[in-house]
Amino acid sequence: MRLICRSPSILASDAIEKAVKDCQAPDSFSYKKFFQLCGLTKKSPQEIKDVFRILDNDGSGFIEEEELKFFLQRFSPGARVLTDKETKSFLSDADDDNDGRIGAEEFQTMVLS
Repeated sequence: MRLICRSPSILASDAIEKAVKDCQAPDSFSYKKFFQLCGLTKKSPQEIKDVFRILDNDGSGFIEEEELKFFLQRFSPGARVLTDKETKSFLSDADDDNDGRIGAEEFQTMVLS
């Protein structure tokens, strides 16, 4: 499901497509570059929280490692799954309190860093 695009006011579909294409090869995902290319870094704190809620597939208030694997697919259904290396790196870079998951504030900090 292309949930991020459901609300065109959050991110443009052409920007998402460009960001997903940029990291098609395994182990080529860079969250910083992805956030820039899809336009998320230019969004308001509320819009970033809205995207976080979409990425939080189970509604737990956190993005866990299992959800993170499918990060790109939440933007574009045909996108690849992140590799274990990418997933672990993404999680460790975002998880400031070392609880093994990414909270809304951690996600926002990561997007805006």
